[in-house]
Amino acid sequence: MTPLLFDPRQIRARTCDDLAQLGLPVRPDYLPSIFGSDDSVTMRSQRDIEARAVILNIVQARVFDMPPQMAMRWLLDARVLEELTRDEWQFIATGNGDSRRYSEQLESLYTLAWILGLVSHLDPSQYCTDGLPSLMPDLRTGEPMSAWRGRARPDVRDAREVAEMLDLYSCLDWLFTDAQRRGGHVNSPVDPSLVWHRRWALEWGLVLTGRGRPGPTPWDRVQL
Repeated sequence: MTPLLFDPRQIRARTCDDLAQLGLPVRPDYLPSIFGSDDSVTMRSQRDIEARAVILNIVQARVFDMPPQMAMRWLLDARVLEELTRDEWQFIATGNGDSRRYSEQLESLYTLAWILGLVSHLDPSQYCTDGLPSLMPDLRTGEPMSAWRGRARPDVRDAREVAEMLDLYSCLDWLFTDAQRRGGHVNSPVDPSLVWHRRWALEWGLVLTGRGRPGPTPWDRVQL
């Protein structure tokens, strides 16, 4: 994809409008900068995003006791085994790991579904919809990844749209962290864990290029 130039000031103005609608009015200069003036943005490849989404879908299935052999076979057939992190491999193949930690990644999966155009909104005040499993490969029937692509027809969103969403979630996360650091709290219906896990997926999916930017980061090395 061709890198997309954008104006961080316009994105921040929209973020402040969205924060005000969430009951969190703040000045643009109060929030830390997420994007530099010379940054440009692209998305990871659709194949990479699809692979990460189906892996998280398998992780969720393992949380709910999908047999490990069935899970690993599906990933092998989908040719995404090499995309697993070490911890994911351990959890999926052997059950080693904190299932609660992995269950909270449901919001990361929902965010990837949004990036792939499978859901229409990513409202911070609303949890993921109950219909999310139907948007992913049907593991009960062993639906192949190719069949899922044909059924769901994922299509990666524009990088600028994802950048705008990342700015909103990064600012929300910063507000929660800043309040905690000062011994206060944010008076908002938004769940900090939801924000953190959605930001994780947005940070991973969007690739920033510019001075000092490291380029694409592995899933388990995203800095939040």
